[in-house]
Amino acid sequence: MNEIRGTSSFTASRPEEVFTNARVVLADEIVDATVVVRDGVIADIQPGRSHAPATDLDGDYLIPGLVELHTDHLETHYSPRPGVAWNVMASVQAYDGQIATSGITTVFDCFRMGSDEDNGYAPGEMRKLADALRTAQDKGRLRADHRIHLRCEVSAENVIEALDEFRDDEMVKLASLMDHAPGQRQFQTLEHYALYYKKKRGMTDAQFETFVEKRQAESAQFSTKHREEIAEHCHALGITLASHDDATLDHVEEAVRQGVKLAEFPTSIEAARASHEAGMSVMMGAPNIVRGGSHSGNIAAMDLARLGILDVLSSDYIPFSLLHAIFIIARDNEEIPFHQALHMVTKTPAETVGFDDRGEIAVGKRADLVRVHHDPEHAEHVPVVRGVWRTGHRVA
Repeated sequence: MNEIRGTSSFTASRPEEVFTNARVVLADEIVDATVVVRDGVIADIQPGRSHAPATDLDGDYLIPGLVELHTDHLETHYSPRPGVAWNVMASVQAYDGQIATSGITTVFDCFRMGSDEDNGYAPGEMRKLADALRTAQDKGRLRADHRIHLRCEVSAENVIEALDEFRDDEMVKLASLMDHAPGQRQFQTLEHYALYYKKKRGMTDAQFETFVEKRQAESAQFSTKHREEIAEHCHALGITLASHDDATLDHVEEAVRQGVKLAEFPTSIEAARASHEAGMSVMMGAPNIVRGGSHSGNIAAMDLARLGILDVLSSDYIPFSLLHAIFIIARDNEEIPFHQALHMVTKTPAETVGFDDRGEIAVGKRADLVRVHHDPEHAEHVPVVRGVWRTGHRVA
């Protein structure tokens, strides 16, 4: 079972729910149909309208609930200003509300493992936040189905110590191997690193030089050792493994050796293509699509989509971008129809982490459903979420 204790208590689940007059987005086509839900599962898909009592969707799209594999947006609610820590339960619930109303019914919440000078979180703080998330889920306070994604900074000396706090946590289903040291992956040149850190932290030239030397030494000492140890741990527990910011063919070959299933945010087309051809799901940020490019000068996600090597989108820091991006991809690429683009935020991410009970509208699948209104005449193609159901319960 992929469901962890606790179901939404926002509405009572009726034994049968019927949705009609909908443009139902199936895995391989869009049909005008009626969808029947029984006991939280899709029981039937019938062509045309139902003449029996049913919820009339007025011609709106009915799509599978979105599956989000990488978002650290919870941190925005927990730490809304520098030095401010919000009430943990209130943070979790506010964040969950934003996730659900964006059409996301399954979400992997990112937690930082391993500190660097940019972290800003005290030891044990991630565990405290995760405990609040688990309590909220167990008590039926949450609308979406939440899992944990551990973002492991392999160059950090204390990453294994941080990971130890999550070793027995059954909510952990995904872990990514990251190295944000200067000269590595996202920051292959000191120019980009200086722009990100020196300016952000107001360092002098001398302070920045010392900082770079320290981070490079830590990466050289710890990265390889920690990558191997974390990969072994994840495989032993059935946790899906992701690479992060792969830039070269050597990075991709390393990921293949370590059994990586998800290539997060590759920084070159070469690495993205090699990852895709090796059977990994290539993930890019949905904000990259919405904005028309990367905020950090990375490759454009739309370019990967047009090359046929973009498999998964992540909302990253804007939950609603996940749905918004799909409409933009379909609008701007005749060769990528809407139902196919939708796989990037439903079917493919679900399959990547082994959640085969969701991700598409099909008989026997979970009734995680989203009603979406879209006006093609709207200049920016911004969709509207008009209803969200998780296992047949209405949650938004």
